[in-house]
Amino acid sequence: MRKMISFLFLSLVHFVSRVFFSFESRWIGKQYENPWGPGVKMIAFLHHTSLFEPLILGKLPLKFFYWGCSRVIIPGADKTLQRPLVGGIYKLLFPKIVSITRQRDHTWDYFLKSASSDSLIVIAPEGRMMRKNGLDSKGKPMSVRAGIADILWHIDSGDIIFIYSGGMHHIQAPGDKFPRLFQKIKVNFERIPISEYKASVGGDTQRKFKVSVVEDMEERIRNHCPADTSNYGSAA
Repeated sequence: MRKMISFLFLSLVHFVSRVFFSFESRWIGKQYENPWGPGVKMIAFLHHTSLFEPLILGKLPLKFFYWGCSRVIIPGADKTLQRPLVGGIYKLLFPKIVSITRQRDHTWDYFLKSASSDSLIVIAPEGRMMRKNGLDSKGKPMSVRAGIADILWHIDSGDIIFIYSGGMHHIQAPGDKFPRLFQKIKVNFERIPISEYKASVGGDTQRKFKVSVVEDMEERIRNHCPADTSNYGSAA
């Protein structure tokens, strides 16, 4: 029942996204005949700017939702999940969303233990949203945190899909009351075997691996995210 409810809400977001927004997207790197096919173990969302980023689901095939909705596990900020409306929507979309704090405490340990070999892990490695001034809520520069490296260290099979966002401030920025409709969403995608990714970043110890993963993902944000659309331009 929870799987069906999740699928129905994901389908609704997909429909709303396709009706009220347009997309500019492309796949980079190795090209797959069915990039959303079996074998995806992790989705990493880079350039986190808005709670409305689930609108990007409009570019995913519905059959992927049906396959993944019972497997998806997501670490969600406790601050976000405590919001009556937004938190409730996220819990309906992703029944296995796990509330975590900003600290590396028992909540993060619980999330790591909750993921199984069959899980589809979805994560925003930066761990917080970019505000309109380009900084986080505390006025600090955005950066990738090492939590995703903790997960990757223990996974050797399957593929990772990187979602490179062009930014969503033109639709809804933190602090805005309402989203803006009929905007263009810019996003790039890339699928890589996890074993290949880990070999490329290197690191013979977990500590070195974490440093390499953080550096790599920050470079991916700089090189692969579309031009930021936070100038509130309208969709073409």
